[in-house]
Amino acid sequence: MVYTGMNIRLLTALLLMATTSFAVADEDRDATQIVRDAIDHWRGLTSYTEMTMVIHRPDWERSMTMQAWTKGDEQSLVRVMEPKKDRGNGTLTDENSMWTFSPKINRVIKVPSSMMGQSWMGSDFSNKDIARADDIIDQYDHTIMSVETVDDITVYTIESIPHEDAAVVWGSEVLTIRDDHVVIEHAFFDQDGELVKTLKSLEIGEMGGRTIAMRQRMVKTDDPDEWTEIAVNAVEYELDLKDSLFTLSNLRNPRN
Repeated sequence: MVYTGMNIRLLTALLLMATTSFAVADEDRDATQIVRDAIDHWRGLTSYTEMTMVIHRPDWERSMTMQAWTKGDEQSLVRVMEPKKDRGNGTLTDENSMWTFSPKINRVIKVPSSMMGQSWMGSDFSNKDIARADDIIDQYDHTIMSVETVDDITVYTIESIPHEDAAVVWGSEVLTIRDDHVVIEHAFFDQDGELVKTLKSLEIGEMGGRTIAMRQRMVKTDDPDEWTEIAVNAVEYELDLKDSLFTLSNLRNPRN
């Protein structure tokens, strides 16, 4: 076959398109893995955490200490220890379900899907934020927007767009993740592309045998004086946690 100038240009264009297509596919796969690794790093196979949550408003501020257990992607239990008036308040998640317990009314309440976007314990975190951190893996497409080096650490900025049929409230999310799997910023955008709130890691260090974000703050875009900060006081990973820990019975009557 004799290749004319037009044939050569067409062949070159097709090769370029194919190469670009493979590059985008590789990039998308890598972006998904980066997000997955960050969530796995944060949760571990299992984990136990002691933390302090501070809810700040312009005219008041309150603090509570909590214990939290996680197992895999779908099970978690959070229980308030202090202050005394809130002690025993808890949240249990198992697969796609979430329940809360309040000793004051001695009732376990299942959180309906319509309430998953509501505030968790009066904070700037939503019930959805607490219940299903891995939704961003299963229900989003991920693309690397930029890669840079900061203090000899590679930092990826990844845009996450939900699938058309995804049961999520956000129009998009943007994560900034270090190559050691620590998320240093997580921005949440509404359906119109407006920034609603941002989770920022304020302190990063060694704890529980790995590098983690030890202090994070969720800040509202429209009300920067309203924020919620969570500080990790202690953490352990890869523990032998029984499934009985993540039950409604244990939520109501702690046995651990």
